Amino acid sequence: MSTSAPSVQLYTVREALASDLPGTLDALAALGFTLVEPFGLPDMVDRLGPELKRLGLSAPTTHAGFVDADAAGRARVFDAAEKIGVRTVIDPFIPPERWQSADDVREIAARLDAAAGEAADRGLRVGYHNHAHELASTIDGVPALEFFAGILDERVVLEVDTYWALVGGVDPAGLLQRLGERVVAIHVKDGPVPGDVADQTPLGQGSVPIRDILAAAPNALRVLELDESRMPPLDALAESLQYLRTLESDAESAR
Repeated sequence: MSTSAPSVQLYTVREALASDLPGTLDALAALGFTLVEPFGLPDMVDRLGPELKRLGLSAPTTHAGFVDADAAGRARVFDAAEKIGVRTVIDPFIPPERWQSADDVREIAARLDAAAGEAADRGLRVGYHNHAHELASTIDGVPALEFFAGILDERVVLEVDTYWALVGGVDPAGLLQRLGERVVAIHVKDGPVPGDVADQTPLGQGSVPIRDILAAAPNALRVLELDESRMPPLDALAESLQYLRTLESDAESAR
């Protein structure tokens, strides 16, 4: 099991960020986070950058839509990533209707492959983050996300959202093992499956096999996130961090 520092997807605290960006980042740092995963680049980069620097926070990854952008739009995203030291730019969503046929998926892969070349010229890399529909849809008898992974340029990486993989009907630990080193980051989240997305919980309190997931991707960056929750987000993140620390302590004791 990885004992490297976990990151947090800032979408989890989006409402607090909108009202008090500095104070919200202060609160995340106080919980013990040293890494964050921004969203909404390039629009918020000028506000976010100075605050990350003030707190000594790093952003190894970011979510930003670029697959459907034109060349100028991709350049804006990559410029913003470079400005705050991001090295991996991850497109977070391509809608379900574009994951229904092999030709559709090949077209998405071609767009990512082209973006990978542009990013590589800047010392960046690009990737994709799944939801449930990329697993629920099948191409040639396998989940569309796996078909997609098999045709991508080797420079394109994946960030597997393990909660959404389970919602999509796929065992997330098995998926991670099959995808292998293509996966450089995982979204680690929990909740009842099946169930309401608004019932997402701190880690260890839902249906997601967190231990198996972490064991299946020991080298991947662990990014904590709750899309929705009935708990205050900072409280849920605090409990999730404590759960991770307990797992790490148990693993260390077992050695």
